[in-house]
Amino acid sequence: MLKDLRDVALFNAIASGGTLSAAGRQLGISLAVVSKRLTQMEQQLGVRLFHRTTRHVSLTDEGLVFAEHAARLQQELEAIDSALANRLGRASGTLRITASHSMGQRWLAPILNEFMIEHPGVKLQLHLSDRVIDLAASGYDLAIRYGALADSRLVARELVGNRRVLCASPGYAARHGLPQTLEELSAHCCIVTGDAPMTEWRFGSDEEQRSVPINSRLQVNTGEAAHALALNDAGIAMKSIWDVAGDLRDGRLLTVLGDYPLPAAPLHAIWLSGLHQPPRVRLFVEKLRLQLAQHWNDF
Repeated sequence: MLKDLRDVALFNAIASGGTLSAAGRQLGISLAVVSKRLTQMEQQLGVRLFHRTTRHVSLTDEGLVFAEHAARLQQELEAIDSALANRLGRASGTLRITASHSMGQRWLAPILNEFMIEHPGVKLQLHLSDRVIDLAASGYDLAIRYGALADSRLVARELVGNRRVLCASPGYAARHGLPQTLEELSAHCCIVTGDAPMTEWRFGSDEEQRSVPINSRLQVNTGEAAHALALNDAGIAMKSIWDVAGDLRDGRLLTVLGDYPLPAAPLHAIWLSGLHQPPRVRLFVEKLRLQLAQHWNDF
């Protein structure tokens, strides 16, 4: 018989993550602690729950039986925690979030600060990267991302719409002119964000969508770098309106090909499907949605 109900969450984290290290990252504990607690749990139950290798773990027959009940038990325990937290209006535990650099620094940081003041029992781990992070392997509760959802293991809640624009500085326009048609765009210096210098920029939607091949001399790995290069006359960048609205309003950047709309890329809160969300996650997502809607209505 288990002596510590926290071991149910440990078991589920190992089963979903596939490795002890992934479970440790998800729970915020070391690999050594995960291994020790798993060994103690198996000794208490008198069965082996996982086959272990240096790279992977898999459920034994007894582990499969345990898994049938463990997920349901954890959901019931979290439901009790949620009911109490909702009644008291508070959250606790560690909130683990991943987001892009620009989104995290400009928008998430102040909202997270407010949230932690409102909920002093919450700790924060914020990871900023423009790369897409695997939530199952990394242990993050939540990702804040733009665009469509491609992974069926994930659930997405739209937080706010997001119009995108092409933009360039007046200095770039003075030296090189600005394209007036999509056919002229490929001849310009375009700033590409991502891993490959060759890409396509798509315009319009559905059957009317058109693609323009882009072979850029300027390839960056963060949206902030693309923004800075555009402001410094380096070329044409594709940016979210929330990121460049002030620059467009004040004349530091100019809209390029405004008659050719880009597909929208709404901002989503994303988490693993099938997992009961603790109060800290649900309460933060709701606060984030309301705060962003209040600010982004102007955009």
